[in-house]
Amino acid sequence: MKLQALSLAVLAGVSVAVKIPFIQSKRSTLQRRSGSSDVSVSRPQVLSSVSAALTLSDVHDLIYMANVTLGGADYLVQLDTGSSDLWVLNGPNAVPNANFTSKNCNLTYGIGWAYGSISYVKTEFAGISVPSQAFLAVSNSQNPALTYGAVGLLGLGFDSLSNIDAYVNSTGASTGRSLLYNLFQDNPSEPNFIALSLQSTSDGDQVTGSFAIGETESQYSNVTSTNKIPTWPVESPARWNVLLDSFIVGTKTYSVSTSVQGAPSNKAVVLLDSGTSYTYAPTDVCQAIYGGISGAQYNSGIGQWTVPCDAEIDMALQFDNQIFPIHPLDVSPTSLTDPSTCVGSFVPQSVSVGDGQFDWLIGDNFLRSVYAVYDFGDFVSSGTVGSPYVQMLSLVDPNQASVEFHNARGGTPQNNITYNASSGDSGSSTTVTLSTDVADTIDKLSKYLPAMLAVIALNALVLVILAIVGLVLLCRRRGRGARARKTPGRLSPMPMNITATRYPDYASPQEPHTYQPVSMALTEDTLFAPPSPAFKGDSRPGDRPKSVA
Repeated sequence: MKLQALSLAVLAGVSVAVKIPFIQSKRSTLQRRSGSSDVSVSRPQVLSSVSAALTLSDVHDLIYMANVTLGGADYLVQLDTGSSDLWVLNGPNAVPNANFTSKNCNLTYGIGWAYGSISYVKTEFAGISVPSQAFLAVSNSQNPALTYGAVGLLGLGFDSLSNIDAYVNSTGASTGRSLLYNLFQDNPSEPNFIALSLQSTSDGDQVTGSFAIGETESQYSNVTSTNKIPTWPVESPARWNVLLDSFIVGTKTYSVSTSVQGAPSNKAVVLLDSGTSYTYAPTDVCQAIYGGISGAQYNSGIGQWTVPCDAEIDMALQFDNQIFPIHPLDVSPTSLTDPSTCVGSFVPQSVSVGDGQFDWLIGDNFLRSVYAVYDFGDFVSSGTVGSPYVQMLSLVDPNQASVEFHNARGGTPQNNITYNASSGDSGSSTTVTLSTDVADTIDKLSKYLPAMLAVIALNALVLVILAIVGLVLLCRRRGRGARARKTPGRLSPMPMNITATRYPDYASPQEPHTYQPVSMALTEDTLFAPPSPAFKGDSRPGDRPKSVA
């Protein structure tokens, strides 16, 4: 992508809103996310306060670096929105004018680690000075940033993620705050945000960009009019996590899901990490991006998809109902070992860093396509700050990006490339992206579903037939019982004045009474016997009939 390099310089004046230049460095081998390989340390070429040129090898594993001044000396450090601590190598020449302590700390990253003593020194960054800034003077480390020419790392995340601050707090002190926290606290009248431009050039040995505190690039001033994308969680986040609505590949929109507790089920929690070159996403997401490309296949040896270089992949991510296209050159960068083959920059991997706090780790392959503002929230009463958020301005024109892709890879560019935003209503019905195993299981079930339904229907029919037969038998049994009853029983109709009728000369000693019905319901201990005749032989006048029922 051919973009004009920015002329960058530190701004003079009374405002602390400043910009500094930084570079994008490249190296000749791809560092995999295992953290197990050794790294070599090389001293950097230190940049001046204005834009400077470096000759760098033309490969694709990239980081972004800038200068920070410790004790009057400049150190080239990686800028990392995914962490919050500041550390630099402390040898062979020690950081000048620093106050070293005996408190040791180990910092662990997705790749690599750094170990050293917690120390304090006057620090300047982006033209702003902190009288005593906590940092880690590293004596031993294994970190890929060092192979790019950096001698340290500057975390741009929230103070709550700082391991140095957590360790210092455990001792009862409060001097371990992150550099950005101190910069904002010392200047409460200024906006508490940083802005990153990670642009690239297609011809170059050098890639330039800008980092700003408290202001935006004039050409990207429209970023302040874009939607404010809340962090997740909204209050007191530890990382620059935001919610992803969906992703689009070609003309198809894919829904997402999350494993983060409490997050909306139809969103994915993603970490925006400028310290990561590629994007690490769930396996089914990468399958959706590359699986439909002719000639593309997953290479387990490198842990990535390999893609024919002339295959243009048009895709975009959606945040807060806003579409952000990704440049196709960043979706499938050229392979380091085979120039005729390209690799997928969306790497299938379950992210374990963060202990279930995010689903995707989004790196520079996406962040190069946007101008991003990370707002920590303005200071309010009692020294507290408002809710943080992110604003992003898309820098990619899909049609122009297609032209640039085919200029570099050959072929005919596409036109009229459009992306339609899906509904962002969390209350609407959603479709969760299924893994390949689940999809195969559902496919097999669909094949056998008619047979399963037939068996169920047959069983139901048998039950209905058995019920009908049972009813018929019950009715017939009741019919036979009624016909077999030939002798009158106590349920046979009887005249109520039987004595006066049959024996007219018998005088009734009592007045006629009203008939009271009696329940004939059988109890559990009642034995039923066919009724016998109520009278036997001749009866004498005056005798009461004796029931033998």
